[in-house]
Amino acid sequence: MTRTKHSGPIKLPKRPDPKLWVSKAPFGLGRIKPHHIRDTLKTVWTNRDNLPYAYRILTQGVCDGCALGVSGLYDRTLEGPHLCTTRLNVLRLNTMPAIQSSVLHDDIDELRKLDSSALRKLGRIPYPLIRGKGERSFRRLSWEEAMERIAAKARSIDPKQLAFYLTARGITNESYYVAAKAARLIGTNNIDNASRICHSPSKTALKRSIGVGASTCSYKDWIGTDVLVFWGSVAANNQPVSTKYMYAAKRQGTKIIVINPYREPAMEGYWIPSIPESALFGTKLADDFYQVNIGGDIAFMHGVMKHWFEMEEVRPGSAIDHAFVREHVNGYEELKAHAAKQSWELLERSSGLTQARMRAFAELLAAARSGVFVWSMGLTQHRFGTDNISQVANLALMRGFLGREHCGLMPIRGHSGVQGSGEMGADPFSLPGGEFKGADVKRIEREWGFKLPEWQGDIVGVSLENALLPARHERKLKLFYTSGGNFLETMPEPEFVKGCLEAVELRVHQDIILNSSTLLDAKEEVIVLPAMTRYEQPGGGTSTSTERMVYFSPAIDGPRIEEARAEWQIYADLAARVRPELREAIAFEDAAAVRREIARAAPYYDGIELLQNQGDVFQWGGAWLCEGGVCPTSDGRGQLIAVELPELRKPEGHFYATTRRGKQFNSMIYGERDAFNGAGRYDVLMNGEDAEGLRLAEGDAVIVYNRSGVFHGRVKVGEMAKGNIGVFWPEGNGLFAKGVYEPYAGIPEYNSPVVVERADTYHALKDTRYVEKRIDELESEPPA
Repeated sequence: MTRTKHSGPIKLPKRPDPKLWVSKAPFGLGRIKPHHIRDTLKTVWTNRDNLPYAYRILTQGVCDGCALGVSGLYDRTLEGPHLCTTRLNVLRLNTMPAIQSSVLHDDIDELRKLDSSALRKLGRIPYPLIRGKGERSFRRLSWEEAMERIAAKARSIDPKQLAFYLTARGITNESYYVAAKAARLIGTNNIDNASRICHSPSKTALKRSIGVGASTCSYKDWIGTDVLVFWGSVAANNQPVSTKYMYAAKRQGTKIIVINPYREPAMEGYWIPSIPESALFGTKLADDFYQVNIGGDIAFMHGVMKHWFEMEEVRPGSAIDHAFVREHVNGYEELKAHAAKQSWELLERSSGLTQARMRAFAELLAAARSGVFVWSMGLTQHRFGTDNISQVANLALMRGFLGREHCGLMPIRGHSGVQGSGEMGADPFSLPGGEFKGADVKRIEREWGFKLPEWQGDIVGVSLENALLPARHERKLKLFYTSGGNFLETMPEPEFVKGCLEAVELRVHQDIILNSSTLLDAKEEVIVLPAMTRYEQPGGGTSTSTERMVYFSPAIDGPRIEEARAEWQIYADLAARVRPELREAIAFEDAAAVRREIARAAPYYDGIELLQNQGDVFQWGGAWLCEGGVCPTSDGRGQLIAVELPELRKPEGHFYATTRRGKQFNSMIYGERDAFNGAGRYDVLMNGEDAEGLRLAEGDAVIVYNRSGVFHGRVKVGEMAKGNIGVFWPEGNGLFAKGVYEPYAGIPEYNSPVVVERADTYHALKDTRYVEKRIDELESEPPA
């Protein structure tokens, strides 16, 4: 396969373009928008006790926020400095001092009065802590005692009763790799990570469609492509630096299309602080919005393909790239027959869009010579997430948008550490450079020098549920070891999750800060271990961006939490204690030694061992995967997949609910008011006609409920697709059912049918029979 190299950063145009301005009023005066100057000054004030160190982190380290891959203030896409509020918000995690001991060792109920935002502001975890069953406060213990207690517990149980989890909190490839190796050395395959909870359907679908599970293109391909489509992704909100790439794309004539139930203000127009004309007058980003129903994307894409096949009947070659399909794609006739069976009536009802709107998008793509499709959790976090992504791949394959400049499929990552997690083997289905099956298992056993567990590990949601199994069950979770993460604020049905966490005998929280889950009881004890940030790790660390760029982030001089340790070192230490006879297999002299082993274990990471200085970077796989249309599949061809329409049960007058992010990083909330639409954290985003139909006005108190839970909120009228509502994540997680996982990739579902009622009506009629009848309607109606 040809490997064209990334051609490096390009220049922005110098002359302004008033046609792209949002408003002639400077700095968006009078509009609801982010206040970048104010937020930057706030960051300076927040970090005032450590400003020199904060400056060095920003100018020398690789961003620990989103996965766009800014190294220092620069990246490989555009010339010039880049800085965003997401990175500035996360900065304080790296510069704050230790928690005061008087607070840290206070009565546990006093700490529990604080939410996770307040707990975060207390400071860094200074040393190992323990709190036994019935104890009212944390007490200090030595690293030696902490590690021996954890190791002793691990030795005393079946490895199937132990599970590891790693979040996206600035974790490096080195830590993911050593954790993956340590788990298997200890004997468990129960290891999971935040990336899989967000993007496992992307990896699964892309593997079956084109043979690779990563972005096939680079951010640079956005700039100059004919059409750039954002599917269930609000990049301007979650990856703010991306707006600079969108600006550059607009200047080269790219059309930007957003497909989302909510007409996101952040994607309509954005004030980009590092571009003078945009900082003053804003930049129009999206050229059009297609407001599909929640879960209606598969139907919408069927409609697009159905139009294409009808266009082909009239004029062959007007919609399908037949040369590309003939040379590089299987399954064309089967998909054509499948699309022909779909009725327009059903497609319109399921997608929420008219046949005419589907034709408009079909014609737009048919006329485009190039296209990049970007998506995120709006497509993945469904019980049919893998099929959603397969449909996107179908569109790209039929148009030949693969393996060449300005074309590609991109599951955009929201955190800087997550792309490398599965590639390092830190999930139950993966090993470094491959999968947990067949030849890859034998290859890794030869490299690591020990036999891997032969049984299939559980995804983290199932591991947590296993804490409630009978005491003698071989998979009852007895030791849960989590590096970061807060399942009380990230998983559906938080009260159920609370019960699971408290049913674990020993829970280990390896982290830099406290959160609400750290304070929960355990059957025996909770141990808290202080971790280093990526900027503190001796020998530095690496992270992999969405576009497969592997960046080196050096250790940065500055203050240290004296007893904090590098995460990869903690995992290696634990494994050596649990299996002392295999100590040498997990002994790494330094971070460079870890990277040398990664290069051997994951062949496409060959080159990571050479990264050692600030600014060092390489891109695995080259500028484009599947270059020239040749896929790494058994026959070198992509596979079109006939996807069935999902059942969407939503009775007339009821709603489908989804979640939205705003003013936050993952579950860490940085503001009570959304910077783009002015909504509060407990506002319910509704279509104006829907609100009027329920006799609701802006600000009215409402109850949103279903069998899973009850959400108390207020109406926020906005441009939401009719019949759909949006609630903020994680506040709305109680509405989503536990144990509902996507069958191919195991991702939890964060969408659900709900009832929306005026609060006074709900309380006036709140009787068991009434509520149960309303909920039963959600379960018994025929599929949409």
